[in-house]
Amino acid sequence: MILYKDISELKHEVNTVLTIGTFDGIHLGHQEIIKKVVDISHKESLRNLIITFHPHPRKVINPESSIKLLTIPEEQSKILESLGVENHLIINFTKSFSETTSYQFIKDYIVEKIGVKKIVIGYDHHFGKSRQGNVEFLKSISNEFSFEVIEIPPFEIDSMVVSSSLIRNELQNGNIKVVNKMLGRNYSLCGEIISGDGRGRKLGYPTANIKIDEDKALPKLGIYAVFVFIDEVRYNGLLSIGKRPTFYNNGKIVSEVYIYNFDADIYGKFVKVELIEKIREEEKFNSVEELINQMNLDKENGIKIFNSLEKINN
Repeated sequence: MILYKDISELKHEVNTVLTIGTFDGIHLGHQEIIKKVVDISHKESLRNLIITFHPHPRKVINPESSIKLLTIPEEQSKILESLGVENHLIINFTKSFSETTSYQFIKDYIVEKIGVKKIVIGYDHHFGKSRQGNVEFLKSISNEFSFEVIEIPPFEIDSMVVSSSLIRNELQNGNIKVVNKMLGRNYSLCGEIISGDGRGRKLGYPTANIKIDEDKALPKLGIYAVFVFIDEVRYNGLLSIGKRPTFYNNGKIVSEVYIYNFDADIYGKFVKVELIEKIREEEKFNSVEELINQMNLDKENGIKIFNSLEKINN
């Protein structure tokens, strides 16, 4: 896949099928749109292109917005490539760009700079100044610019329409199984292993602190059973995301992972952690002994989760 960070890098090609959106999370609903783009490109020998925006439009239009991302750009590109996308353009979303009308965007960017034959669009997608662009708008100008519009209907799971907003809410509530079901994959956190205070090792549970991108959406504070990927090798582990209230009162959220049967030096390495299931919420304990007893239970509960997964897969 070729990643473009400036529209000027793209060659004008009328025989292009594309879609436009923020696609935060690339959930199952997004995947229906992307798969349609890829399928059409293969069947009709067209260039396929996914156009996304960064930063998230809501953060630019409303600087006070506290929105966090389900997929940061690096993760997004990897997922798109795995879905067969050949070209990915990330448009720098600025305050001035947000003033571009829907008509200007299609005419100046899509038709004249990129070139297009078919536009695949989600049923509820809006774009352009004041979000005036949508499926109906695209259809109304399709004859003028000689492109076809293909609308993708909502994608439902358990009678719920899958959306990035819904997934964020479920993530904040710690409902990891629901999140993973809507994403069609395990929700992941990535980052470099950095040095911590070494307290976990003193408690008999050596942990590795992960430096996670500040724009990344975190789940509800607590303990989670996770898969840990180091140098493409998968390990079972427990992830703690919290403020460590038993020892600290500074409000700082720390993400640290305990890896079963692992004792190698991984400082400075980049790791990926996939969340499998929530074990419990974060608690403040009255003593170190109480905390250690709970950590022992967490370890046992984690083992039960991984054993059950093995039985399902075998």
